[in-house]
Amino acid sequence: MRILSAILFIAFVSACSSSKKTQQDRATAAYEARTEARRNSPQSDSRPSAPATAAPIKLNDGPTTTPSSTPTAGPKQVGEWVVTSIKGKFLAVDTSSVRVYMNLTAKTPKGEPVLNPAEFVEHFQMAYVMYPDYNNRERLGYGTIPLSTQNVSREGDYLTLMFDVKRPKDAANAVLLTEITEMNTGTKARNDLSLRFKGGKLSDRFALFDKKGTMPQLRNYVNAGDTVIIRDVSGASKPLYGFRYRHDFEAASSPMNTSPKPAPKSLNVDSTLSITTNQPFIIPREGLYYFVEDTTAETGIGLVVSDKRFPKMTRPEKLIKPVLYMSTSSEFGELAQAQDTKKAFDRYWLGLMSGNEEVARKTLKAYFDRVEEANRLFTTYKEGWKTDKGMIYIVLGAPDRVQRNREREVWVYNRRANVSEVNFTFTKKPNQFVEDHYELVRYIEYQPIWYPIVEAWRTGAIRE
Repeated sequence: MRILSAILFIAFVSACSSSKKTQQDRATAAYEARTEARRNSPQSDSRPSAPATAAPIKLNDGPTTTPSSTPTAGPKQVGEWVVTSIKGKFLAVDTSSVRVYMNLTAKTPKGEPVLNPAEFVEHFQMAYVMYPDYNNRERLGYGTIPLSTQNVSREGDYLTLMFDVKRPKDAANAVLLTEITEMNTGTKARNDLSLRFKGGKLSDRFALFDKKGTMPQLRNYVNAGDTVIIRDVSGASKPLYGFRYRHDFEAASSPMNTSPKPAPKSLNVDSTLSITTNQPFIIPREGLYYFVEDTTAETGIGLVVSDKRFPKMTRPEKLIKPVLYMSTSSEFGELAQAQDTKKAFDRYWLGLMSGNEEVARKTLKAYFDRVEEANRLFTTYKEGWKTDKGMIYIVLGAPDRVQRNREREVWVYNRRANVSEVNFTFTKKPNQFVEDHYELVRYIEYQPIWYPIVEAWRTGAIRE
């Protein structure tokens, strides 16, 4: 997990502060031109909707939690073992218990990823508490989760923790607050997860698993041509109906664009398929897929099927799209219309960096590292870089602190030069495809914060 160093951030903002007025004027004019162009252009961001559902939040008067799809941004000290992200999901075992899966990333004192389960078990311990609701502090249960190489395993570039939670007496739902503590320093990483013990939703019982069918994949995307399995804990066979939609959703507009949104557009079914749970199948074509138990269901399981490299972006025609967030409308228009996309893309970066190839290379890598991470963390029914969270993460990096309530999530940035604190509020917009899609509350007052940072990207001041 790449988290922007506070020291580096202060350095680059300080470096551009001497010419701040000129830079801000230039950036302001660019953004105003781009925003005006976007206002006058047709929008294609279809937003399917469904009945609202509860979202994980910060408990009243409780500790700030680590959101399930946001990197940990708490205190980090050089020379300590630290958990850098937690992403969780539950699946119903039966009416009396659920199984919780957590994808964990952690770093050693040298900053290297912890990929050996034994090392993680040696340095961390875990406790939990359950509450009836986010506004009710009555404890339904609490205790510790013994960590061992039996319940902590390596899955690619992260670790997965698995444990069962018993249903509290007479409880249909609960909030599970977990706390992972580094045993030497006491540094904590917290996460909250809403549990539903009745398992009414398809996604409460079934999930995307790896091709061996052993571990759920806590993400909303797969690659075209991949072998896919949708299954439950018991491995039951059940027919599901699948629908494919063509999707090319609009990227997020700037945080200052307060213009009313156009009316949502409906999605048209492109093709259909039938699958059986616990049986592997292949999705050959890219698109937005939706699986349901019956055709009248209001919610199901949504999957974005993208190219083989996703969440990385490597093809020139795809690389040009995320630079929208740091480009003027004329620059972006030239890139989009260029006959030789690769040459135009190279000219764009070299032009911004005044021809300095080394600075251009490092800046480009830093930017697209964040694009990749945004895709991995925030893909919902559209690619992560296009979401509001993805946009903020790409430009500003990981938040310093995150707070949540039932309907929203707040990212707090307070380790920035010339800024005491700035908050970005995201409201939950559930739909039939996913439960974790959020949209930013936009304000024109973000201008003095946003423009200098965009200008820092454009001048190569941000290079990692």
